[in-house]
Formats: sequence, C-alpha cells, structure tokens
Amino acid sequence: MPAPSPLPIYLYKILPSAPPSPLPARLPLSDLDRNDGYIHLSTSEQVPSTADKFFGDVSELWLLKIKYEVLAAGTDADGEVNMDKRVEVKWEEVGRGCFAHLYGADLGKGNVESAVKVEKRGSWAESLSLEW
Repeated sequence: MPAPSPLPIYLYKILPSAPPSPLPARLPLSDLDRNDGYIHLSTSEQVPSTADKFFGDVSELWLLKIKYEVLAAGTDADGEVNMDKRVEVKWEEVGRGCFAHLYGADLGKGNVESAVKVEKRGSWAESLSLEW
C-alpha cells in the first residue's frame, strides 16, 4: 500500500509514560521497536485507534510530535543528517492500514518537535485532537 496522499505534516510516536524532560539526544527504544527493527509511528488519523487497541487500559499517554519532512530528510535523533547512514521512513501495510516505520534512526531532541501529555476521557478517539 502506498504512502497517504497528501503526505502528513506530522507523525506521532505513542508512549505509555512521560519521556525524559528535557528530551535527550536519543530516547531509548521500546521493546517492540527494538524487536521489530524500526520505530512504529502513526499519523494523526491513526493515533486514536492505535491508542485504543494497544493502550486502552491506561488513563494517559504521551505523544511525540514529529514533522514528517524532518524524518523524510534522514534526520537522526541528534538533529544531523548522516549521509553514511541509511535513514528511511517506509510506509508499510499492517493488518488495519498503512503505517510509517522509521528505519536507521532514533528519536530524540534533534528530530522530535514536542512531547504532549493526553488524558483519556471516554475512548482515545474522544480524547485526541491532533494536527494532520
């Protein structure tokens, strides 16, 4: 399945707990990301259903807000584009849609725009209002 058209302005990384503040140069990978070999990301439209499916039993989440163009340019967590390292955002089909996966880079203060705490009120779909 191809990337969405138009491409999103932002991608989001869902975290079950608060990231360090201030954000470090490199955030630790989740067990899922480490095991899969890439960082799982969601568009604003995908975040509510992903949150309901994987984090339905928690009352708050943290979202890392990341400009798509920053990742697509190959920007690593340190804010540098390393030409020797193959950083890539791939849009890959997963059972319920096409999701962005970040290969060859980490997330951190150099490529994450902000971290936002969201409290659950009803479902995550009712609690989230994100920028596309």
